[in-house]
Amino acid sequence: MMSLKTVQLLQKSFSAPLLSAACYYHKNVSVLIEKVSYLNVLFYVIDHYEHPRNVGSLDKDDPDVGTGIVGAPACGDVMKLQIKVDENGKIIDAKFKTFGCGSAIASSSLATEWVKGKSLSEAGKIKNQIIANELKLPPVKLHCSMLAEDAIKAALNDYKTRQEKKAKAVQ
Repeated sequence: MMSLKTVQLLQKSFSAPLLSAACYYHKNVSVLIEKVSYLNVLFYVIDHYEHPRNVGSLDKDDPDVGTGIVGAPACGDVMKLQIKVDENGKIIDAKFKTFGCGSAIASSSLATEWVKGKSLSEAGKIKNQIIANELKLPPVKLHCSMLAEDAIKAALNDYKTRQEKKAKAVQ
């Protein structure tokens, strides 16, 4: 017997005829729930692709902004990720522009969501495997999550370089 929560989840994910067919063909409810979970993850990637968060640019001349631009020569994807850091070393905003496939756009969108509110050291710990696992990227698209990790690191390095120049200019 399925719980009410499981039935509600299935109703949200499938239309009634499709749900009936799915239940008929998959007598093992755990298999059906696993397929529904996979579809929800797939919708998560599509959502980040179709409705990317934090698209745009920050002021490149602002000394509190770090910019990372990375690319993948094999597929032509290019990713620009920017962070804005407050006086306490906390990332208060992040923007991106990505020219590439849906997985690259989704990885960029997710990366900007994750870096917001983090310290510089916390943001530096975001790894491509975590992004790939969250988005359930297939092996052929792992380079997209690697680009996101590299863009974060490049933005952090750019910010640190700008801060060093700013400190030298004050002296």
